[in-house]
Amino acid sequence: MEFNYLAILVAAIVPVLLGFFWYNPKTFGTSWAREAEMTEEKMKKGSVPVIFLVSLVLSFLLAFFTQTLTIHQFGALGMIGGDPSIAEPTYDAFMADYGNAFRTYKHGALHGLLSGLFLFVPVIAINGMFERKSWKYILINGMYWTVALTIMGAIVCGWV
Repeated sequence: MEFNYLAILVAAIVPVLLGFFWYNPKTFGTSWAREAEMTEEKMKKGSVPVIFLVSLVLSFLLAFFTQTLTIHQFGALGMIGGDPSIAEPTYDAFMADYGNAFRTYKHGALHGLLSGLFLFVPVIAINGMFERKSWKYILINGMYWTVALTIMGAIVCGWV
């Protein structure tokens, strides 16, 4: 069991590409900008290339971790301390029987969806409430990450 770095890289691009559509003025961009109190002046601050580069690096970290949420075999690997070479023969037998079990796009999408709804949306909602943001703002951002994680989960789990 090893990490699929190509799948991680492709999944890391998902939040950036999805963001172009999600936060476009023709979709949720205008509502988000209003609810976020984003002005043209604020938009001009900061370096856009740096923002996108750092976002891509952080998305790579998120995609890397998403594999451990969607691929159950990492749990078996963790049970032996992460080094298959020191495992008992039962580990090899288990992996021979179940090494690709639940390694589908559908299964990964399910875990990505659940991660978005039950991890990301609550965190965004808690932060949003303390920042006195509207529920519209919270839902636009929470659903963005739920959709992004659903797609990312599908990619990292199903791309065998």
